[in-house]
Amino acid sequence: MNKVRQLLNAKGHDVWTISKDATILEALKIMSDKKIGSLVVLNDEEVVGIFTERDHARKVGLMNRKPEETCVHEVMTVELIKVTPDHSVNECMELMTDKRVRHLPVFEDGRLAGIISIGDVVKDIIEELQFLVTQLEKYIAGLR
Repeated sequence: MNKVRQLLNAKGHDVWTISKDATILEALKIMSDKKIGSLVVLNDEEVVGIFTERDHARKVGLMNRKPEETCVHEVMTVELIKVTPDHSVNECMELMTDKRVRHLPVFEDGRLAGIISIGDVVKDIIEELQFLVTQLEKYIAGLR
């Protein structure tokens, strides 16, 4: 089973961030431009939360807030579910399922080292299963 470290090495360590004082509209523009579903929220250099598409849908859209007048810190998720590079992909899948989150910031030695999404985790699990199927097919074919 792969670790988060391998996942990040394959996908990259880039993390898109936004200031807690930015507007929701600014956040949505970045997310649209980068084709991503979340932004890590910073206060100066400190991670203070995460803003996701879900936050927008539930806390902005349903509450009739104006994206151009609402700041990210007003609707962001403050309680981060974090992982380290040494977590397994299976542990991440369990966390995401149990906590009902789609994005996990990765911290190493207290510093933000990357972020993984449910898509990254599912892709890795599918690739591993495909590898196992191929190995089993080769093994079975060799027995005939």
